[in-house]
Amino acid sequence: MDSKNTIRCLCKQRETKELKVEGDVGADPIWCNRCNCNLEIDEISISLGLKLELIHWMGKYGEWIDWDNDDEIVPNGLKLEDQHNKQGLKLTKQVQKQLEGQYIVVFSPSTFARRYASK
Repeated sequence: MDSKNTIRCLCKQRETKELKVEGDVGADPIWCNRCNCNLEIDEISISLGLKLELIHWMGKYGEWIDWDNDDEIVPNGLKLEDQHNKQGLKLTKQVQKQLEGQYIVVFSPSTFARRYASK
């Protein structure tokens, strides 16, 4: 992040003030909400404690997915995904509070289990 509190991303203007908290495998939990560039969590001006909580939350992403069985959902998968989304929303509210006035921060919940269950 530079001295103007902007975060570099892949947008046309090369920086963003719009962030998204979203879970995914092997990624950091903060994204540009415009270009979907995955951002380095260390470049986000939030507390170390919140960064660690987000990383821990991200590490649980996909516990509802049966990776060995054609990406089906595990028994109780909908509940696990719902719990993950509730925790993600709670963490997003903390990020919003810490970045208030600097960034717009939204939450993007996982929909994998719900989409799979509706097939």
